[in-house]
Amino acid sequence: MIISPGNHDAVRQAEPQPRFPERITSLFSDRITFVGNPALVDLDGVKVLMYHGRSIDDLVASVPGVSYQEPEKAMAEMVKRRHLSPIYGSRVSIAPEKQDHFVIDPVPDILHCGHVHTIGVGNYKSVLLINSGTWQSQTEFQKRVNLMPTPAKVPVVDLSTLRTTLLQF
Repeated sequence: MIISPGNHDAVRQAEPQPRFPERITSLFSDRITFVGNPALVDLDGVKVLMYHGRSIDDLVASVPGVSYQEPEKAMAEMVKRRHLSPIYGSRVSIAPEKQDHFVIDPVPDILHCGHVHTIGVGNYKSVLLINSGTWQSQTEFQKRVNLMPTPAKVPVVDLSTLRTTLLQF
């Protein structure tokens, strides 16, 4: 299991976000790997770029045809632009760093996000795009912004073929 922080977690809100501090990671099993946000991980030769996905908010607000109900379209825009947060100065707070941690290089086999709580599976130029859903039903905030989450569905990827199956719980 690999755990990366997001906008509701006990790390700085500005991105890139560091991995959880030792006081939190020490509460978990040694079999869990903690990474920052974003993070590039290798799963048996498959490059997976993990990004919480906060910039999806900016892309939904700025790019025609991009919506919360189809988050894979926002993710395709990220891959097209080779940048995880291609709109600067909007909703995503970006910490000043010497290196731009949002540049997509190398191009991954899988881009995985989750911020918007809706399932999305797509493909852009051989990059599998997966936005995982949530276990939580619609919140009051989500009602106000007209976001309908897809709870209790889990995308499962066969790493040998990159074929994705949705499990319903």
